[in-house]
Amino acid sequence: MNIFKKLSKALLSLTAGTVMATAAAAQGPANHLVNVEWLEANLDRPDLLLIDASPTPLYVKGHIQGAISISFPHEESVSQGLNVSYGGGGDYYFDTTAPYAWQEAPRATFQAAYEDWGIDESKTIVIYDQGGTFFATRLFYSLFYHNFPLDKVYVLDGGLHKWQAQGYEVTTEVFKPAQKGGFRIKEENNTIKATLEEFVNAGRDPEANALVEALWHRQHTGAVRAYSKVGHIPHAISAPFHDFFNEDRTFKSPAEIQRMLDYLGIGRDQVIYTHCGGGIAGSVPFFAIKVLAQYPDVRHSTESQMGYLHDPRDLPFWTYSAPYLMRDTQWLQWWGGQRTRTLGSIHVSILDVRSQDDYKSGHIPFALSVPAEEVKASLTDRSKLAALLGKAGVNPAHEAVIVSGGRVDKDAALAYLALEALGQKKVSIYNDAIEDWAARGHALSDQDTVVAPQTIRFDVNVPPVEYAPEAPRKDVLITDPASTQGLYPRVYLASGKELPASLPEGKVVHVPYTELLDTDGRPKAADVIAKVLEDAGLSRYAEVVAVSDDISEAAVNYYALKLLGYPDLKVLAL
Repeated sequence: MNIFKKLSKALLSLTAGTVMATAAAAQGPANHLVNVEWLEANLDRPDLLLIDASPTPLYVKGHIQGAISISFPHEESVSQGLNVSYGGGGDYYFDTTAPYAWQEAPRATFQAAYEDWGIDESKTIVIYDQGGTFFATRLFYSLFYHNFPLDKVYVLDGGLHKWQAQGYEVTTEVFKPAQKGGFRIKEENNTIKATLEEFVNAGRDPEANALVEALWHRQHTGAVRAYSKVGHIPHAISAPFHDFFNEDRTFKSPAEIQRMLDYLGIGRDQVIYTHCGGGIAGSVPFFAIKVLAQYPDVRHSTESQMGYLHDPRDLPFWTYSAPYLMRDTQWLQWWGGQRTRTLGSIHVSILDVRSQDDYKSGHIPFALSVPAEEVKASLTDRSKLAALLGKAGVNPAHEAVIVSGGRVDKDAALAYLALEALGQKKVSIYNDAIEDWAARGHALSDQDTVVAPQTIRFDVNVPPVEYAPEAPRKDVLITDPASTQGLYPRVYLASGKELPASLPEGKVVHVPYTELLDTDGRPKAADVIAKVLEDAGLSRYAEVVAVSDDISEAAVNYYALKLLGYPDLKVLAL
């Protein structure tokens, strides 16, 4: 190091408080990030505590000069040839008496660890990992939770990856804190931590709460079995931790994080619960949403999926993001069947979209005949379509279950699209066949369903209503590509066997609708659909517009992507 650089570092050290205040002000008061240039210029500061939060094997491979490790010593990090160091401080504060992994230990255990690491309120703490991962944010969360002064804690943006990319050196020398830390945990900040029961209950109200899941999307769809069940917690929103980073492993800007959350339907007025498998990866969206984007109420579940799956109630797990868009015989026989209707509860409209002849030859009791041909003829005329549905007896406030001759065939999907566009309260498709209904011992009817006013208290007549949904949707079925614009770039999803004869300008991804269905007409497994779309090059962050010369084919893909939770979906009527 030359004399000029030493002099610069000395001056920086003398004015450390001013430099830190300036850096923080430049990035925003809640933006607890420092860049590698700042760190390189401040490494010699006596009040700087640099923490490498990575697992032991990564620390010993190379780290920044002066960085201490908060993971096991190298000689304690391997047992019977297996790496037992998990990083993020967890080596020392995981509770080995807990019934499932990665759970935080009691306050006394943390207190001892903080002392050993030199955690002190007189120090400016900079935490880093390899960059683009979750070890640094996990320790940041613990310090936040234990009420360490946050104006003294920073994460190195881009981590070791960015440090080395800038040409700065690393070392293998092992460093220890100069002295014990004096920080004392007086109380925990429970406003940023969710108990398991609170977390479970939050999932029951997805309007008020958002369960943000940080695991890889392949785990979300069930392609990877990480725990005792495949998939995800019901209503969890897939936002993998790596989505919050740029390509150089620095964090995305608050504006870009805001755009992500808007796209995923996560609002500032919701209570946001971040989680993952065991509370480690979920610390990334917690840091990004709470600290960087400054959403007001963000709580992290350290128990996450491990606690949820260990619950003795054997709580459900999903692979599709919206499995309730598929209804089977058992569900429909009860909620739309005779027993429920004779109890005065008529809240399901069953739409049979087969031809009139097929309908009259045998249909599910109380099904309403709405032939797909008539739906298609009225598709782009809202008033005509509403008149058709109203005359048939469809109630816009009910769940509309669509029944066709081939499960999720083109007719069923087209009706689904039509009702979605009109603003039907809820729409689903019967994923069994008419033959399945009979095979399970339920009788079919050859009499038209009676649509007439109710004359007795529990009359099973389907009462006529004016079909006037509260909120028709203009962003489902479009005729002009220029009429809408998504938060992310548009991708046209060509849905037929061949590309359409004419297409608007823009990126096109070709996925024939048949690739998303099994031979029996049911949607393929969630992980299979996700892989087909990924292999075709369809990003999860896009304004997806399904197109085909036959709009019914585009409607099938629209429905399949709704099952997987794509937030911005449209169909273009060519």
